[in-house]
Amino acid sequence: MPTLTYMVIEHFRNGDPEPVYRRFRDHGRLAPEGLTYVASGVDAALRRCYPVMETADPALLEQWMDRWRDLVDFEVHEVLGSAAAAERVLGNDR
Repeated sequence: MPTLTYMVIEHFRNGDPEPVYRRFRDHGRLAPEGLTYVASGVDAALRRCYPVMETADPALLEQWMDRWRDLVDFEVHEVLGSAAAAERVLGNDR
């Protein structure tokens, strides 16, 4: 099964990052084995986080989000790297 990359947008409930950061401090990312954290950024208003995650099993992404759904609303987008996107768009004609 190929590894898929996901851009996740975490919307902190009520715009409040504190409960999220407290849980992370106390328990870590809570990602199941087989789900890899790549990198993330947080908007300047501290209302949203943008982690990039990788897995060959999308069910693991759901399992991870289930552990945070009481504090976070999620948007998930499967993404391609730039080279893979160029290959898909242009093929060998690039």
